[in-house]
Amino acid sequence: MSDTVLKSKPAPSGVLASRADRPRIPVWLLALLLALVMITVYWPATRCDFVNYDDDLYVTSNVHVQNGLTLENVKWAFSNPVAANWHPLTVMSHMLDCQLFGLNPWGHHLVNVLFHALNAALVFVLLRQLTNATWRSLLVAALFGLHPLRVESVAWVTERKDVLSGFFGLLSLIFYTRYAQTKQTLNAQPSTLNYFLALFFFALGLLSKPMLVTLPFVMLLLDYWPLARIPNSELRTPNSQFVPSLVTRHASLLLEKLPFFALAAAASCVTFVVQKSGGSVMAVEYLPLSARVGNALVSYCRYLGKLFWPTDLAVFYPHPGHWPQAQVLLAGLLLVAISVLFFVKRRQYPFLLMGWLWFCGMLVPMIGLVQTGGQAMADRHTYIPSLGVLVLVVWGLYELTRRWQYHVVALSVASLTAIFLCVGLTRQQLGYWQDSESIFRHALAVTQNNYLAHNNLGTTLGEKGQMDEAIRQFQEAIRLKPDYALAHNNLGVALDREGQIGEAIRQYQEAIRLKPDYAEAHYNLGIAFRKKGQNDEAIRQYQEAIRLKTDYAEAHNNLGIALATKGRLDEAIENYRQATQINPNYFEALNNLGTILAARGRLDEAIENYRKAIQIDSTRPGTFVHLGMALEQSARPREAVAQYREALRLNPNLAGALNNLAWVLAASPDDALRNGAEAVQLAERACELTHYDQPLFIGTLAAAYAESGLFPEAVTTAEKAEQLATSAGLTAVAEKNRQLLELYRAGKPYHEPLPTKP
Repeated sequence: MSDTVLKSKPAPSGVLASRADRPRIPVWLLALLLALVMITVYWPATRCDFVNYDDDLYVTSNVHVQNGLTLENVKWAFSNPVAANWHPLTVMSHMLDCQLFGLNPWGHHLVNVLFHALNAALVFVLLRQLTNATWRSLLVAALFGLHPLRVESVAWVTERKDVLSGFFGLLSLIFYTRYAQTKQTLNAQPSTLNYFLALFFFALGLLSKPMLVTLPFVMLLLDYWPLARIPNSELRTPNSQFVPSLVTRHASLLLEKLPFFALAAAASCVTFVVQKSGGSVMAVEYLPLSARVGNALVSYCRYLGKLFWPTDLAVFYPHPGHWPQAQVLLAGLLLVAISVLFFVKRRQYPFLLMGWLWFCGMLVPMIGLVQTGGQAMADRHTYIPSLGVLVLVVWGLYELTRRWQYHVVALSVASLTAIFLCVGLTRQQLGYWQDSESIFRHALAVTQNNYLAHNNLGTTLGEKGQMDEAIRQFQEAIRLKPDYALAHNNLGVALDREGQIGEAIRQYQEAIRLKPDYAEAHYNLGIAFRKKGQNDEAIRQYQEAIRLKTDYAEAHNNLGIALATKGRLDEAIENYRQATQINPNYFEALNNLGTILAARGRLDEAIENYRKAIQIDSTRPGTFVHLGMALEQSARPREAVAQYREALRLNPNLAGALNNLAWVLAASPDDALRNGAEAVQLAERACELTHYDQPLFIGTLAAAYAESGLFPEAVTTAEKAEQLATSAGLTAVAEKNRQLLELYRAGKPYHEPLPTKP
């Protein structure tokens, strides 16, 4: 496993491989084997669940994503940010996943794993193309792919943006390298196609995640080493004319990258505007610039530490606000010392400066000078930046040991040891990503004051019905961060489920005070007011939630329910329709729309909506009953019977279905459909289930007795139905039974009249 570098004038990249470095295994086969190793190591990720940290925003609660890759949804992806980020290509990839796999998490995770495997192979291809150093390139790619810091980007569905932008970013660098090497080759014309492919993939990368805005600077670093388009000899000790002369001699290198810088500038502006409008950019008055700079310096050192000692990794590292001055000073001194050392050694070991600047420069957009969110740092931010450190370490160790007698053996042992350690730690870290509870319990174990982990763990426990523990977690999150609106809202939900409606309302109101544009808190407050019977206030809260979040299907549905209660049926219908347009698979809204349309006599529309609801969820017997009733009113008794029977198949003790089916079998005008004996069995069962206290069901039993020729029983039962209905104030039911009694006393069953022809 030896590779060497020989300098030669014709070499496009400034480096050539020695005979010992020319692999006997084809490069494409090494890339394939590397990708297969990545798939094998990360395969447990396919058994992970979605987590309740942004996965809901991107997939599990995003109806636009769940509806798949359609023209309308593509337009939505380009015009609507998700989680205060504009990355339409990432959103579209989630849409395609939902189209292929639905909401089965294994498919979404599998795509992440495959992209990461491809990225590891692309790292190898890129470095091999740049340096001709096969084994070092392979080692960097392996360490990149297998490092535990990669787990967050791979095992977290939300971080599709990392692996997707990394894929396009690496492709952009590969085609840029081809362009640059062709341009350097004697008697060769630079490939315009390679240049535009590099620009094209860079644009796709920015549409996946704008963290790639620093990629043009990486291209300039590659021009320095290993492409040697900026000769190392020119970087002599700077003087007053150093920078102007260097820029003048290499203005063409800057000019050829102007389109890249233009795209990067545009992406930066869009990202800042979207994040600021989304409320994720923290104002200076909340976190002064001095605190941001201090955290940036400490975070650079923490990233380096986790690259070399990857333990205590967490999904969220809370921002401390202000680091101790001594810690900030030491971090700054360390970074300056490393920078000075690598600059001094630039002529002898140019890869040190290149790798260091790659790492430091690519982290700038995520280092927190413009603070978005509450994290101090994030493992996922090292996805592409870490390549700089890996290159300088691998190439540095090679140069350090190349004169040793057994340097090949030493490097091989060290490399295999590092790889096996990475594999072990990565598999361990993957275990923490199995579900929300495990990842946030682990975060609490390895971090301090982690308010977000307490909140999200509380959400998970609440979903499992462990409400007391969930409430404690939310309260702890609020203790650590009193202005945490999300925790106040979630505590309100938990208290609401425990029946503490008044306290829940106070928590929702506090969440809204802290975050006035919090649509979910307004929606939950509306639910609480409805439970307290304050329908008008509930309507106002639902309307405010919809104003803040126009595609809030649940708010439209609940507003429809509240309006229907007030008798404002046309407005209710419109809101149900809005809900179903936003989410065509919204079962409750379709069912509610069917019910209100049936009440308005619009039976054909009601039937259509009931059928759509059943296509979405065919396990709810109540919808089959409602559909049967609408069909029965539409004079389609045979179809109604089929729906009632399906409802009873799902729930044999559903009293309403038993009663309705019994009535059709007893009183249908269709002689072939009537079955008195079965009607009696069904009606008796319905009355038993309701303890013979429902006059409507008892009246059905009377009709069933009459159809079976049991007229004395029919008379007695109808009299009881009439008495119960009168006592309950059900005038129409009582009158109907009085009319039927005359038939039964005359020895005649009741059959409904044939429907009149239009």
